[in-house]
Amino acid sequence: MEVTTVLLRTLLVYLFLLVILRVMGKREIKELSVLDFVVSIMIAELAVTSIENVSIPVLESFAPITALAVIQILLAYLSLKSPKLRHIIDGKPTVLISNGKIDEKEMKKQRYNFDDLLMQIREKDVKDISDVEFAILEPSGDLSVFEKESNEEDQEYSYPVPLIIDGVVQNEQLQRVGKDELWLRRELRKAGIESTKAVSYCVMQENGILYIDMKDE
Repeated sequence: MEVTTVLLRTLLVYLFLLVILRVMGKREIKELSVLDFVVSIMIAELAVTSIENVSIPVLESFAPITALAVIQILLAYLSLKSPKLRHIIDGKPTVLISNGKIDEKEMKKQRYNFDDLLMQIREKDVKDISDVEFAILEPSGDLSVFEKESNEEDQEYSYPVPLIIDGVVQNEQLQRVGKDELWLRRELRKAGIESTKAVSYCVMQENGILYIDMKDE
Protein backbone atom coordinates (compact mmCIF):
# COMPACT_ATOMS: atom_id res chain seq x y z
CA MET A 1 0.00 0.00 0.00
CA GLU A 2 2.81 2.41 0.91
CA VAL A 3 4.57 1.74 -2.40
CA THR A 4 1.37 2.57 -4.28
CA THR A 5 0.96 5.76 -2.25
CA VAL A 6 4.52 6.86 -2.99
CA LEU A 7 4.05 6.19 -6.69
CA LEU A 8 0.83 8.18 -6.79
CA ARG A 9 2.40 11.04 -4.85
CA THR A 10 5.38 11.00 -7.21
CA LEU A 11 3.06 11.29 -10.21
CA LEU A 12 1.09 14.14 -8.60
CA VAL A 13 4.25 16.04 -7.62
CA TYR A 14 5.69 15.54 -11.10
CA LEU A 15 2.58 16.96 -12.80
CA PHE A 16 2.40 19.81 -10.29
CA LEU A 17 6.04 20.76 -10.86
CA LEU A 18 5.51 20.74 -14.62
CA VAL A 19 2.73 23.30 -14.20
CA ILE A 20 4.75 25.41 -11.72
CA LEU A 21 7.87 25.49 -13.88
CA ARG A 22 5.84 26.39 -16.97
CA VAL A 23 4.23 29.27 -15.09
CA MET A 24 7.61 30.48 -13.79
CA GLY A 25 8.88 30.77 -17.38
CA LYS A 26 11.60 29.29 -19.55
CA ARG A 27 15.28 29.80 -18.88
CA GLU A 28 18.36 27.79 -19.73
CA ILE A 29 20.19 26.31 -16.74
CA LYS A 30 23.36 28.29 -17.50
CA GLU A 31 21.31 31.52 -17.55
CA LEU A 32 19.88 31.07 -14.06
CA SER A 33 20.50 33.94 -11.66
CA VAL A 34 21.51 33.29 -8.05
CA LEU A 35 17.88 33.77 -7.00
CA ASP A 36 16.64 31.34 -9.67
CA PHE A 37 19.21 28.80 -8.56
CA VAL A 38 18.25 29.07 -4.88
CA VAL A 39 14.54 28.79 -5.65
CA SER A 40 15.16 25.75 -7.90
CA ILE A 41 17.09 23.98 -5.12
CA MET A 42 14.38 24.76 -2.56
CA ILE A 43 11.60 23.54 -4.85
CA ALA A 44 13.52 20.33 -5.55
CA GLU A 45 14.04 19.73 -1.83
CA LEU A 46 10.37 20.40 -1.02
CA ALA A 47 9.28 18.10 -3.85
CA VAL A 48 11.40 15.22 -2.52
CA THR A 49 10.08 15.79 1.01
CA SER A 50 6.47 15.77 -0.21
CA ILE A 51 7.06 12.39 -1.88
CA GLU A 52 8.92 10.74 0.99
CA ASN A 53 6.84 12.03 3.90
CA VAL A 54 3.50 10.29 3.31
CA SER A 55 2.18 11.56 6.66
CA ILE A 56 1.80 15.07 5.16
CA PRO A 57 -1.21 15.51 2.84
CA VAL A 58 0.05 15.97 -0.70
CA LEU A 59 -1.98 19.14 -1.27
CA GLU A 60 -0.57 20.61 1.93
CA SER A 61 2.97 19.92 0.74
CA PHE A 62 2.22 21.93 -2.43
CA ALA A 63 1.68 25.14 -0.41
CA PRO A 64 5.37 26.09 0.15
CA ILE A 65 6.23 25.25 -3.48
CA THR A 66 3.38 27.46 -4.66
CA ALA A 67 4.55 30.25 -2.34
CA LEU A 68 8.09 30.10 -3.79
CA ALA A 69 6.72 30.19 -7.33
CA VAL A 70 4.56 33.23 -6.53
CA ILE A 71 7.52 35.05 -4.95
CA GLN A 72 9.68 34.24 -7.98
CA ILE A 73 7.06 35.47 -10.46
CA LEU A 74 6.45 38.64 -8.43
CA LEU A 75 10.16 39.46 -8.23
CA ALA A 76 10.55 38.76 -11.96
CA TYR A 77 7.70 41.19 -12.70
CA LEU A 78 9.11 43.88 -10.40
CA SER A 79 12.59 43.50 -11.91
CA LEU A 80 11.12 44.23 -15.35
CA LYS A 81 9.87 47.56 -14.01
CA SER A 82 12.92 48.46 -11.93
CA PRO A 83 16.47 48.28 -13.38
CA LYS A 84 17.92 48.79 -9.88
CA LEU A 85 16.02 45.78 -8.52
CA ARG A 86 17.01 43.78 -11.60
CA HIS A 87 20.68 44.52 -10.95
CA ILE A 88 20.28 43.50 -7.29
CA ILE A 89 18.57 40.22 -8.20
CA ASP A 90 20.42 39.24 -11.37
CA GLY A 91 23.61 41.27 -11.02
CA LYS A 92 25.32 43.38 -13.69
CA PRO A 93 27.71 42.40 -16.48
CA THR A 94 31.32 43.05 -15.53
CA VAL A 95 34.06 43.98 -18.00
CA LEU A 96 37.16 41.95 -17.11
CA ILE A 97 39.17 42.88 -20.20
CA SER A 98 38.73 46.24 -21.92
CA ASN A 99 40.70 47.29 -25.00
CA GLY A 100 42.96 44.30 -24.39
CA LYS A 101 43.80 45.35 -20.79
CA ILE A 102 42.89 43.11 -17.84
CA ASP A 103 41.02 44.78 -14.99
CA GLU A 104 42.55 43.09 -11.94
CA LYS A 105 40.35 45.07 -9.52
CA GLU A 106 37.18 43.78 -11.12
CA MET A 107 38.57 40.24 -11.17
CA LYS A 108 39.32 40.47 -7.45
CA LYS A 109 35.86 41.94 -6.77
CA GLN A 110 34.23 39.04 -8.62
CA ARG A 111 36.58 36.53 -6.96
CA TYR A 112 37.69 35.51 -10.43
CA ASN A 113 41.22 34.16 -10.88
CA PHE A 114 43.43 33.89 -13.95
CA ASP A 115 42.90 30.14 -14.22
CA ASP A 116 39.13 30.72 -14.55
CA LEU A 117 39.72 33.46 -17.10
CA LEU A 118 42.11 31.40 -19.22
CA MET A 119 39.84 28.34 -19.10
CA GLN A 120 36.76 30.25 -20.26
CA ILE A 121 38.74 32.03 -22.98
CA ARG A 122 39.97 28.67 -24.30
CA GLU A 123 36.38 27.39 -24.25
CA LYS A 124 35.57 30.23 -26.68
CA ASP A 125 38.29 28.90 -29.03
CA VAL A 126 40.57 31.86 -28.29
CA LYS A 127 44.19 30.90 -27.81
CA ASP A 128 45.37 33.56 -25.38
CA ILE A 129 44.39 36.68 -23.44
CA SER A 130 46.53 38.72 -25.84
CA ASP A 131 44.01 37.91 -28.59
CA VAL A 132 41.11 39.37 -26.59
CA GLU A 133 39.76 42.89 -27.11
CA PHE A 134 36.90 42.64 -24.60
CA ALA A 135 35.81 39.97 -22.11
CA ILE A 136 32.57 40.49 -20.22
CA LEU A 137 31.49 38.37 -17.27
CA GLU A 138 27.72 37.97 -17.56
CA PRO A 139 25.39 37.72 -14.52
CA SER A 140 24.89 34.04 -15.41
CA GLY A 141 28.63 33.42 -14.89
CA ASP A 142 29.29 32.92 -18.60
CA LEU A 143 32.13 34.88 -20.21
CA SER A 144 31.46 36.78 -23.45
CA VAL A 145 34.69 37.18 -25.42
CA PHE A 146 35.37 39.55 -28.33
CA GLU A 147 38.57 38.93 -30.26
CA LYS A 148 40.86 41.63 -31.61
CA GLU A 149 40.50 42.44 -35.28
CA SER A 150 43.37 43.88 -37.27
CA ASN A 151 41.16 46.33 -39.18
CA GLU A 152 39.79 47.86 -35.99
CA GLU A 153 43.02 48.84 -34.23
CA ASP A 154 42.11 52.55 -34.07
CA GLN A 155 38.55 52.01 -32.90
CA GLU A 156 37.76 52.76 -29.26
CA TYR A 157 35.22 49.96 -29.00
CA SER A 158 34.60 46.87 -31.08
CA TYR A 159 31.34 45.47 -29.78
CA PRO A 160 27.75 46.74 -29.71
CA VAL A 161 27.26 49.17 -26.81
CA PRO A 162 23.74 49.41 -25.29
CA LEU A 163 22.79 53.06 -24.70
CA ILE A 164 19.14 52.61 -23.67
CA ILE A 165 17.61 49.56 -22.03
CA ASP A 166 13.88 49.48 -21.31
CA GLY A 167 13.64 53.28 -21.52
CA VAL A 168 16.57 53.89 -19.16
CA VAL A 169 19.67 55.71 -20.46
CA GLN A 170 22.91 53.83 -19.74
CA ASN A 171 25.21 56.73 -18.81
CA GLU A 172 28.23 54.51 -18.14
CA GLN A 173 28.01 53.12 -21.66
CA LEU A 174 27.61 56.61 -23.12
CA GLN A 175 30.84 57.64 -21.41
CA ARG A 176 32.53 54.52 -22.80
CA VAL A 177 31.88 55.68 -26.39
CA GLY A 178 32.67 59.33 -25.62
CA LYS A 179 29.09 60.60 -25.86
CA ASP A 180 26.61 62.22 -23.48
CA GLU A 181 22.85 62.14 -22.92
CA LEU A 182 22.34 65.39 -24.85
CA TRP A 183 23.94 63.83 -27.94
CA LEU A 184 21.76 60.75 -27.55
CA ARG A 185 18.55 62.79 -27.30
CA ARG A 186 19.52 64.74 -30.41
CA GLU A 187 20.08 61.52 -32.32
CA LEU A 188 16.69 60.21 -31.17
CA ARG A 189 14.96 63.41 -32.27
CA LYS A 190 16.55 63.00 -35.72
CA ALA A 191 14.78 59.64 -35.84
CA GLY A 192 11.47 61.26 -34.78
CA ILE A 193 11.66 60.00 -31.18
CA GLU A 194 10.90 62.58 -28.47
CA SER A 195 11.38 60.52 -25.30
CA THR A 196 13.83 57.84 -24.22
CA LYS A 197 10.95 56.21 -22.31
CA ALA A 198 9.46 55.15 -25.65
CA VAL A 199 12.62 53.19 -26.54
CA SER A 200 12.85 49.53 -25.61
CA TYR A 201 16.46 49.06 -26.72
CA CYS A 202 19.02 51.34 -28.34
CA VAL A 203 22.51 50.12 -29.15
CA MET A 204 25.50 51.68 -30.89
CA GLN A 205 26.78 49.15 -33.37
CA GLU A 206 30.41 48.62 -34.32
CA ASN A 207 30.06 50.98 -37.30
CA GLY A 208 28.79 53.79 -35.02
CA ILE A 209 25.20 53.53 -36.28
CA LEU A 210 22.38 53.42 -33.73
CA TYR A 211 19.94 50.53 -33.78
CA ILE A 212 16.66 51.52 -32.10
CA ASP A 213 13.81 49.24 -31.09
CA MET A 214 10.66 50.99 -29.89
CA LYS A 215 8.38 49.73 -27.14
CA ASP A 216 5.25 47.98 -28.31
CA GLU A 217 2.14 50.14 -28.05
